[in-house]
Amino acid sequence: MEKTQEIHEIVIVGGGAGGLELATRLGDKLGKKKRANITLIDASPSHLWKPLLYEVAAGSLDSYAERLEYLAQGHWHHFKFRLGRMEQLDRAKQEIGVAPTFDEKGEEIIPRRRFRYDTLIIAVGSVANDFGVPGVSEHCIMLDTPSEAREFHRRHINACLRANTQTEGVAPGQLTVGIVGAGATGVELAAELHDTTRELSAYGMDQIDPDRSLKLLLVEASDRILPGLPPRLSGAAAERLAELGVEMHVNERVTEVRRDGMMTASGKFIPASMMVWSAGIKAPDFLREIDGLETNRINQLVVKPTLQTTRDDNIFALGDCAACPMPDGKNVPPRAQAAHQQATHIAKAICRRFRGKPLQDYVYRDYGSLVALGRFSTVGNLMGGLSGGSIMIEGAMARLVYWSLHKMHQIALHGWVKTSMTTYAHFISTPTRARIKLH
Repeated sequence: MEKTQEIHEIVIVGGGAGGLELATRLGDKLGKKKRANITLIDASPSHLWKPLLYEVAAGSLDSYAERLEYLAQGHWHHFKFRLGRMEQLDRAKQEIGVAPTFDEKGEEIIPRRRFRYDTLIIAVGSVANDFGVPGVSEHCIMLDTPSEAREFHRRHINACLRANTQTEGVAPGQLTVGIVGAGATGVELAAELHDTTRELSAYGMDQIDPDRSLKLLLVEASDRILPGLPPRLSGAAAERLAELGVEMHVNERVTEVRRDGMMTASGKFIPASMMVWSAGIKAPDFLREIDGLETNRINQLVVKPTLQTTRDDNIFALGDCAACPMPDGKNVPPRAQAAHQQATHIAKAICRRFRGKPLQDYVYRDYGSLVALGRFSTVGNLMGGLSGGSIMIEGAMARLVYWSLHKMHQIALHGWVKTSMTTYAHFISTPTRARIKLH
């Protein structure tokens, strides 16, 4: 009797921008035709595009309205979703271990499990890197997940409600938000908070004078904000933030965080009543040399140009958790556009493996950088213009391009028709929605 060939098991760990796009593509290409079983594993039951977290923190985006349920996406696109957090890898058995899941009361709802794979793709993203600075975990909020962004928003709203109803005036420093790290997340959060606090005042919190009561601080160890972007873009962003009244402290490395502020290496103390840490990233700690795979100093899995890990061709990595080399010796930057490109590349690579063809190298294409500076302002640069270099853009055009990045992600998940319909529905419902989430 002829032996039935087992179906290929593809396991994707991490449902961020890259992981979810990859699961969707492979589900449509291979899962629908029963050529492979596609399983997506994530510690959260729903997906929110990570570049939107600063809007959730500022209150201008309702994360519950914008989230996408993994189970539903799997049903529509022919892959299975399993809730849980990866904690172990057994390359010899080709299995991963997933930690048990507990409810808010600490009761176990899903036991510890193991999943077998033929091909494993790790796309667990990144988390904030506190660099071992004392006091960060106790006094700062990270913006790695929607729940953390919502926690910051709740604290900020509560602080504003308290200030608006107290009998005495708002004390100096009572509403001071200190943001450590002036990369894209920190800069965008500062600008968005400037706008949403003014909305609060317009909605009736008239005891809060946005220009006097609220103070926004950016603290950056480099000599300029947005140090990873071109100087002219950084300069334009600094000018705009100065116009908004954001206080910028550059060349100031935070060495300690206290309940009421931050100490820097120069001996300066910067007071703040609420603090956000966005000073750097690292891959999750569980990846550090996991079952002998090569990792770098920030826990990223070192991959070959094919995006396969250097010590196991059956394991791929993409996005922020992957250290992918470029011809100039640097690694691919941790950006959403890179995760999107890599998801597309790996989907094609796996299909090539099924056909017995050699894998091609991934080549990063930099389409530029955009930073939103509040509701009506965006600055950025687009790569590959008519001159072959970069073109700096500002204003309405930059805002439109920034908005289109999210739409591209939605198109990859839902297609053109559904994305067009949901976009139209969003616009016609705008007049009946509050500009800022008030709880």
